[in-house]
Amino acid sequence: MNPVVADERADDDRRLTALALAARDGAPADVAAFTEAVYADVRRFLAYLTDVQSADDLTQETFVRVLGSLPRFAGRSSARAWLLSIARRVVVDRFRAARARPVVADLADWQAAVERCQPRDLPGSQDAVELAELLAEVPHERRRAFVLTQVVGLRYAEAAELLGCPVGTVRSRVARARHQLSASWLAA
Repeated sequence: MNPVVADERADDDRRLTALALAARDGAPADVAAFTEAVYADVRRFLAYLTDVQSADDLTQETFVRVLGSLPRFAGRSSARAWLLSIARRVVVDRFRAARARPVVADLADWQAAVERCQPRDLPGSQDAVELAELLAEVPHERRRAFVLTQVVGLRYAEAAELLGCPVGTVRSRVARARHQLSASWLAA
């Protein structure tokens, strides 16, 4: 980055942080000055993360959280970084809430639509029994790593922490377990 631009950005960050620290006490003029100084940046950031139509609502929600948290802002980081991290969390929370809500289908025969969308050719209970038998033949450490990552769905780093070993070891164990299972499955 150009040193002049970097200096300007640092000066702007210091100015915004000073405005946030002044607004902590809740004086209307200070809160308004801080809000006006950062509003456009927050809205632009939220439009970038989502879309222009959602940005207005998300900006409002962000400022509700910011104004509630402002008295606790200590200035350990720049106000811009603090503010944009709150905005990012607002977006994440919105996506999580949307994912948790059921989708309403405007279909006359919704039951038939659901039946058409059901997955086909899934392994049956007999396949599960065979897989369990094959998995029992995998050495204990490999089986634990495989089950944690491939069945339970943990990330490799999480599994490594649980197993008390490096991530590379987990990857190796999973790969070896996978190889052994596929060879055994084909041989069966």
